[in-house]
Amino acid sequence: MIKHHPSDALLKAFAQGELTASLSIAVAAHNEMCPHCQQKVDALTATQAQAVFDEDSSNQEVADCTENMDWLSMIDDITKDDTPSLLVPFENKSIELSYDTVQLPRALASVTLKKWSKLGDVSRARVELDEEPIRSSLLDIAPGGTVPLHTHKGFELTLLLDGSFEDDMGTYHAGDFIWLDKSHTHSPRTTDGCLCYAVLDDAMQFKEGFSKLFNPIGSYLY
Repeated sequence: MIKHHPSDALLKAFAQGELTASLSIAVAAHNEMCPHCQQKVDALTATQAQAVFDEDSSNQEVADCTENMDWLSMIDDITKDDTPSLLVPFENKSIELSYDTVQLPRALASVTLKKWSKLGDVSRARVELDEEPIRSSLLDIAPGGTVPLHTHKGFELTLLLDGSFEDDMGTYHAGDFIWLDKSHTHSPRTTDGCLCYAVLDDAMQFKEGFSKLFNPIGSYLY
């Protein structure tokens, strides 16, 4: 059961097309797994459309233009094009992970992934979106794997796509949308393995052990 969702403000920004591509992908993928949030976005989209319509209707210049428009002629121009329409079928995309084969959500099926790289229990494939300083990745955490204790210099969004993990704040399952910042410190761990979509706008700051050696070069690693 999904317990963690995007905020209403984030859903509204998504419906209005105001989010970066990386965050839009996260919200869209979450909505594929969460009918509750999809219904919210549908309602927000309808409200926004009505607001735009009402604004246009109150504009006398637009109203005058609409009255003078030759609707029948416009419809004829649209319908006389006999070029056949082609429906491009959606192709499911599955990826081989350390613990299973997992099908990606539609929102992630067409993105370009760089080669997987492995560091400890975590394998990462960067998503090519060119949104510096925001970077997004797929994270494959192997069964029994742990991400070292860390906090964040910026924000960290984690959308759990498959499997489950836990930290000191709780247990998370597929569909959970987890937004953290520098006020949070955690060490995710998984028993059976999991796949996450992660978006960060700055480096992680490791808090203990060998992993602290990566802090000086953290800006190159996140």
